[in-house]
Amino acid sequence: MPHGFPETESGVELRLLEKIFTPEEAELFSEMRLTPESATEIAQRTGRDPVKTTNLLMVMMQKGQILPMMDGGQLKFCLLPFAYLGVYDFWARIDEEFAQLFEEYYPTFGERLLGYSPAQFKVVPIEKTIPVEVQVFPYEQVSELLNYAKSFGVRKCICKTQKELVGESCEYPKEVCLIFAPIEGAFNNDLKTKVITKDEALKILRKAGEAGLIHSAANIREGHMIICNCCTCCCGIMRGISQLGLENSVAKSDFFAKVDSENCTGCKMCMERCQFGAVSMNDNFSSVDQKRCVGCGQCVIACSYEAMSLVRKPEDQLTLPPQNIQEWMMKRALNRGISLQDIL
Repeated sequence: MPHGFPETESGVELRLLEKIFTPEEAELFSEMRLTPESATEIAQRTGRDPVKTTNLLMVMMQKGQILPMMDGGQLKFCLLPFAYLGVYDFWARIDEEFAQLFEEYYPTFGERLLGYSPAQFKVVPIEKTIPVEVQVFPYEQVSELLNYAKSFGVRKCICKTQKELVGESCEYPKEVCLIFAPIEGAFNNDLKTKVITKDEALKILRKAGEAGLIHSAANIREGHMIICNCCTCCCGIMRGISQLGLENSVAKSDFFAKVDSENCTGCKMCMERCQFGAVSMNDNFSSVDQKRCVGCGQCVIACSYEAMSLVRKPEDQLTLPPQNIQEWMMKRALNRGISLQDIL
């Protein structure tokens, strides 16, 4: 798959798969495609019994091993990557053993997964920190990402849950992962999702930003279905920067922080707020390392003296995200040197 699932010398990735799949489920999963298919279509293509295939797909759907979607009123299924926005996120049975196995796997998985472009996630600035005179695209505003949705839900962050299970919990809010869909009632039967309203979703975003969490969403322009609120101590994507030193593990926003030295008092609040080490003190004034700045806006809301602001990057530094997940997968596969012909 375009996301990647690297092998290790220890074989920890196989122990993770054994936790997630039965042999029967694994066999069916390995025959599925990235393109959604109905149970009948999967059974016909693979030479399986239609009734048994349908029953097994429904079980796998409930476990969070595959992705269900409605297409013209028909339920279809397709492959999920391992992470992120994958089996790791949606699997219903994470426990201490799984969390420990993932922690063992993370250095290899994270380095190879996050080392390819395009990045899976893109930082979205805190909305009130974007200059009002700057024209922004819909994918640069968290509120715009929610506008097309008719169903909203919130989940406990799987990354914070995983770190909690290995005894490395952080102090940031945990019930902050927003999920949304363009159809009504999409999460009514989802036991892992608390159904909320759009206003409640916007309130969670405000509180997450105030708490110091970084907004991030899929690195695409259209077809968003989740907004994460991340910290560098737990989030697998952000740990790519803080733990593995992979500066491009997350796509930065098209903004960076700038200091107005005339207003800066040297209070260090912006430096303490930044999770990426992008802000330092120079002659008792704040200074921003643009190479490390992800453009999240946290330093801006931390400053009481209006000394910090976000500015649009120069034209030659702007990056246009892939249009949708299909284009993202094509670009990722190309950069990894693999073909998607057999699974599309």
